Amino acid sequence: MSRCLAVFLRHGDYFQRPNAPSAHQPFPLTDNGKVQAHGASLLLAAMAKGQGCIIHPVIHASNLLRAWQTADIIRQDLGGIDHVQGFNELVERGVGIANNLSVAEIEAVLQRDPRYDDPPAGWKSDSHYRLPFSGAESLMEAGQRVAAHVRGAMAVLAESDRDTMMVFVGHGAAFRHAAHVLGALAFEDIAKLSMHHATPVALEDRGDEPWAHVAGEWKVRGEKEETLD
Repeated sequence: MSRCLAVFLRHGDYFQRPNAPSAHQPFPLTDNGKVQAHGASLLLAAMAKGQGCIIHPVIHASNLLRAWQTADIIRQDLGGIDHVQGFNELVERGVGIANNLSVAEIEAVLQRDPRYDDPPAGWKSDSHYRLPFSGAESLMEAGQRVAAHVRGAMAVLAESDRDTMMVFVGHGAAFRHAAHVLGALAFEDIAKLSMHHATPVALEDRGDEPWAHVAGEWKVRGEKEETLD
């Protein structure tokens, strides 16, 4: 039976509004982010060679600009990639009508609205907390959304006679939570880890067993490191 690997690759560097818990921001890659994306092409080629895999000709990308740009640079660099396909299912955790407000602004909105209680301490990084706004989701719900997309996309590889890597370009927090949902990352490790920009992490679909982390390195988060995904 052929091996099927899902490769999670966080977008390259971009300008992110400071202290905003939503990463639904429309800004493009920085010049450094573009360099990182070109570097990702080399890392993916090396990973495919090391795992004895071909790279699937369609890259799945979050529809947020920085992810699509990263994927498109990889498409241009790597031979055999037909196109990049964008998906809303791969975007980062959304906070609904509070998208792109700062933490202070969101907390001020909640304090002024008599329908809502103050959020718990550390709510921004709480995997299960969902802001009480229309369209908001928790980090875990974002991970479940991403995991469902990955499972569906990987199903097309089940009958392939070649070991294949499918590349997904998106966002660190959603990918870490998706890895947990798939069984490849312990819950207690989600907060301890992050993802390097434009650096692939490969998970193997093992059928009825939990998925397994087989290549690439998570980033170990510093104690005071801010979550920027």
